[in-house]
Amino acid sequence: MLTLTHYLMLSGALFAIAVAGIFINRKNMILLLMCIELLLLAVNFNFIAFSRFLDDPAGQVFVFFILTVAAAEAAIGLAILVVVFRTRSSINVKDMNTMRG
Repeated sequence: MLTLTHYLMLSGALFAIAVAGIFINRKNMILLLMCIELLLLAVNFNFIAFSRFLDDPAGQVFVFFILTVAAAEAAIGLAILVVVFRTRSSINVKDMNTMRG
């Protein structure tokens, strides 16, 4: 039987992998966006786990809002990356200095 600890351990592992991916990979913007999505997934696991074990549907409703924001963030982020790739032929983080003041 799965307990709350199992879900929290899975969420912690996903969060740690995402943070490690952000710090290890500092070159590719697509991988950075994927790591951000993994962070949101880890948070969603926490909300679902606590919602399930406390018998409160508020956490599950909140997850739908997070998924909506994550989908919008992914769509807008990928659209921006496509435009940057078309103009610069690169999606490296070091090449993203257009908006510096």
